[in-house]
Amino acid sequence: PQFEQSSLQAVHQQRRELLSNVCSRYTRKRRLLQPDDLRHLVVDDTHGLLYCYVPKVACTNWKRVMMVLTGQGKYQDPLEIPAHEAHVASNLRTLSEYSVPEINYRLRSYLKFIFVREPFERLVSAYRNKFTLSYNTAFHKRYGTKIIRRHRQEPSDRALERGDDVRFEEFVYYLLDPRTQQEEPFNEHWERVHSLCHPCIIHYDVVGKYETLAEDANYILQLVGADTSVKFPASSKTTRTTDDMTAQFFQDISPFYQRRLFNLYKMDYLLFNYSIPSYLRIR
Repeated sequence: PQFEQSSLQAVHQQRRELLSNVCSRYTRKRRLLQPDDLRHLVVDDTHGLLYCYVPKVACTNWKRVMMVLTGQGKYQDPLEIPAHEAHVASNLRTLSEYSVPEINYRLRSYLKFIFVREPFERLVSAYRNKFTLSYNTAFHKRYGTKIIRRHRQEPSDRALERGDDVRFEEFVYYLLDPRTQQEEPFNEHWERVHSLCHPCIIHYDVVGKYETLAEDANYILQLVGADTSVKFPASSKTTRTTDDMTAQFFQDISPFYQRRLFNLYKMDYLLFNYSIPSYLRIR
């Protein structure tokens, strides 16, 4: 275990250094954090832990684990917590709820971590989850109807009313439409990680990756001295979005739009050391 620990430390040291180099290269001026910037940072005061959650990067399971860690024995097994309960805001405290001195103290002294994923894989995962599943009617109404109204020629009345058959291509047009971000920030499921978690302002101690989820999760739990009975849930999902699946979604997107979309998510690619996907036709 000692050897494993030190090789993991080296991996995480490299990730932090890369992050810091990219930040210093691309960010001119460091701005101050606003309370609004801290809504994604979940606080565990018992173990001195701050977790910035990123939707579509195992965040349901991490929230379950955080509920076990902060629950004073109320929960023992993360998997016993229903998924919808993990997302109830009042079950976990976020850093934005604290006073400025309390915020600064926690940012200085707690272990801060984040989990990231290949950006386009995460994007396709969000699209599949929010626009292709029949039960996500809130997303169909809120976003689907708008996307279809703006980006489909001659939409049917049914599509305009229900918004439940958004095509991936239309979703891409919506993301690249300048009006989208002028009207409101991106929804957290497709917002860029650097905009959700501010890794150039907040110095994360651990950058975990979806691709190495199990070992990175265990590493964090060991670092904060969590009870050994607390285990990060093993992933058993067979429906998860893979690289091959993502490539299929991009087949019908023209090189012009592929490049523009890549530029939109470019900072996440750079900050977290993901290479340009081989299926893109933007060379």
